[in-house]
Amino acid sequence: MGSTPQPRRGNTRQRIQDVALELFAEQGYEKTSLREIAEHLQVTKAALYYHFKTKEDILNSIFEDLNRPVEELLEWGQEQPRTLETKKQILIRYSEALKAAAPLFVFMQENQATVRDLSIGHTIKRRVIALVDLIKEPDASLTDQVRCFTALMAMHAGIFALRDAEGDPEEKREASLEVAIELVTRAHDPGSAA
Repeated sequence: MGSTPQPRRGNTRQRIQDVALELFAEQGYEKTSLREIAEHLQVTKAALYYHFKTKEDILNSIFEDLNRPVEELLEWGQEQPRTLETKKQILIRYSEALKAAAPLFVFMQENQATVRDLSIGHTIKRRVIALVDLIKEPDASLTDQVRCFTALMAMHAGIFALRDAEGDPEEKREASLEVAIELVTRAHDPGSAA
């Protein structure tokens, strides 16, 4: 046996994901090849194939790893009472999940057409609908449904739309969360003051 320790499989998988996401963000998903990913990793294509057969496999694995907290949030939220406090907790936890997955969400924002055609596009849509269902009342008016959907989009804006705006990223995230909470609070109690 050689004296050089072999990297654990999980580390190699993570390195592949990190390099691929970096290249996807820099050049776009369509313009990045498996060969380029392998070259950046200084491994053979065969070594890359051992972990992932296609670019979509890599992207799906990144998405699943970074979005595991969203899945856990959905499961948790479905077992909670539909109180305003629960809805606020859902928004707070979703904001944290977005923060942790920011590089992926930035990539998805800049590659919307590609993502829409891949399997993760359908998964994202289902997850957003499921989150909206958790923060809106079952009999919510159309206006309140829009408020709840807009609350989630406001948090996305904290990562995407405001990324080039002046200010600290954490302050932008907190401001977006504050707006989201205001919208959901208003939707939860439509009779409250605007």
